[in-house]
Amino acid sequence: MEHSIENRLHQRGIILPKASHPAASYTNCVIVNGLMFVSGKGPTSSCKGKLGSDYTTDEGYQFAREAGIEVLAVVKDALGTLDKVKRVVKVQGFVNAEPSFEEHHKVLNGFSDLMAEVFQEKGVHARSVFGAVSVRDNLPIIVESIFEVNV
Repeated sequence: MEHSIENRLHQRGIILPKASHPAASYTNCVIVNGLMFVSGKGPTSSCKGKLGSDYTTDEGYQFAREAGIEVLAVVKDALGTLDKVKRVVKVQGFVNAEPSFEEHHKVLNGFSDLMAEVFQEKGVHARSVFGAVSVRDNLPIIVESIFEVNV
């Protein structure tokens, strides 16, 4: 079925925003040899602060999901359709957290679960997650990702 990924988004009530512009001197994504490297993206809401003091793990999960929606908007903007995604390859999350916070992996599940929901088995990926003392604009999470794509 043509545009089956967009249909899946629609069925789940997921509306992609317009892709954001980079926050500094870089591009949203680069495609090399069938791999799309997407620059770090944060949640689309205007949240600022740290996991473990300002936000709970559950709130962080939602922020990671929002970051995933932003990443999908960038991918769709670059490719014209999400149906050109062959696989989500690698995800790396940077959680802005208090030193005692230990649930980074549960926060990044918000992104990972969205990719599996949208791309099904092609959305299951390798990943790493790190706690950060600070991130740009004091966002609670930033996620970068790599996709295998048809170009």
